[in-house]
Amino acid sequence: MNTIQKIAKQFFEACEEGKGWDECSSYCLPDATFSSQTMVLAEISTLEEYTEWMKGLFTPIPDGNHEVKFFAADEEQKSVLVYAVFHGTQTGEGGPVPPTGNSISADYVYHIEFEGKRIKHMTKIWNDSISLQQLGWA
Repeated sequence: MNTIQKIAKQFFEACEEGKGWDECSSYCLPDATFSSQTMVLAEISTLEEYTEWMKGLFTPIPDGNHEVKFFAADEEQKSVLVYAVFHGTQTGEGGPVPPTGNSISADYVYHIEFEGKRIKHMTKIWNDSISLQQLGWA
């Protein structure tokens, strides 16, 4: 496994386990940016905000977990792609509605861009409206 792939894997695991910026920041530039063409994440523009959003997701969905389907690095482009599925059930408080007991199985892709050995930008590709419907939040 090459360097950026190893760093991306460590970042991915920390982010997807809800560790927040405290743990994720060591893999990123301090001003790392974030983008996603989703309504849920429309106001989030930094990787710090996104990792904290993921951390918060584990309040309404305490059993949240991920299943990696594809993980690859392109050294020439200084990029890593991760395709995964997020699973969980809303049994906790903190969502937009009281606990529904509904489960989610959401496909998503991260495109992680590097500057040197640090993440400078990440894009999340995800259909948030299907996820919200699965959880009974929309």
